[in-house]
Amino acid sequence: MTQGASSSPGRRSVLGAAVLSTAALGLGAAAGTAQAAEPSGERHGSHRPSYRDLPVPTVIAHRGASGYRPEHTIGAYQLALDMGAHVIEQDLVPTKDGHLVCRHENDITGTTDVADHPEFASRKATKSIDGVSITGWFTEDFTLAELKTLRAKERIPATRQENTLYDGRWSVPSFEEVLRWAEKEGRRRGTPVWLHVETKHPTYFRGIGLGLEERLAKLLRRYGRHGANSPTFLQSFEPTSMKRMAELVDTPRVVLLWTPDDRPWDFRTTGDPRTVADLVKPEGLRWIASFAQGIGPLLDLVIPKDASGRLTTPTTLVRDAHAKGLILHPYTVRNENSFLPADFRRGTDPNAYGDVFGAFKVYFETGIDGIFTDNTDTGLLAAADFRR
Repeated sequence: MTQGASSSPGRRSVLGAAVLSTAALGLGAAAGTAQAAEPSGERHGSHRPSYRDLPVPTVIAHRGASGYRPEHTIGAYQLALDMGAHVIEQDLVPTKDGHLVCRHENDITGTTDVADHPEFASRKATKSIDGVSITGWFTEDFTLAELKTLRAKERIPATRQENTLYDGRWSVPSFEEVLRWAEKEGRRRGTPVWLHVETKHPTYFRGIGLGLEERLAKLLRRYGRHGANSPTFLQSFEPTSMKRMAELVDTPRVVLLWTPDDRPWDFRTTGDPRTVADLVKPEGLRWIASFAQGIGPLLDLVIPKDASGRLTTPTTLVRDAHAKGLILHPYTVRNENSFLPADFRRGTDPNAYGDVFGAFKVYFETGIDGIFTDNTDTGLLAAADFRR
């Protein structure tokens, strides 16, 4: 059964309820931010709220409202903001001419219509990205002007068939375009638009002469997001990328963590033997706290699953990270059964919505500070329920 047949009424009901609920609860863009009085475009030393002032649990729009619009488009970011997301995520990769653009991966085969452009057929290539061989089209082989001739599309159309309605509607946004959008929306709403910005494959890009950190720092300074109280988080799966950013700007930083057996790619290239299992121990967390303000763990690091996919007993990660002064922004809750723990799946259709509110509640009860979700509306409703 297709997603459209199984989940369309539920999607519309949840979406409508969330828009009404966020308005009633005062959860408009970055709502609940305690002292958010300055527009995001203010650049001259005015007071701005700290990340510690954000509501807890903080709801972070994963790649925008990607449960309802193609990810990393202005449309997805705008919908997340209109729903009331506290923070909106961007993933950054570079173009051939050194611009930063918002894509989850530099491989744009599945998220744009590049394959439909015969003028770019010769750009198709096979590359090794962080040790994985990938064939497709890559942002670093296009100028920004060339990328702007492409149109974004839904990444997982078999799961989110309804999102294909918006295929072709938006282009690939540059990060500077997003910063201008955030400034405009911040002025209009009278409160900063918070962003959560990831450097993707930074070691790989530095190796081909397109280092991300300096380019990102330059933009953050230009748009007044380089201070400790800037309405921005920086993040990376490569800890040394955040160490490098700490030398360039004071913007709060988060180290992303994958599975326990994973070795970050920068560790592999430098011979650092540590794995994620080492980094989530108190000693590893102490090291992270020397240059970052938080961690973004895979949800399984907070509550592991058993062989059947059901949640087990929470680990001590929340307690241990808090003891080192670190906040936790784990990822990612999605509404569809296929993405939920087995305990919260409903029915047999993997694309139908499960008991996502039940899953949110269990994760919030661990004491996490925030959470990434593809479905801003359900996240906000769940967070409001939890705070009651």
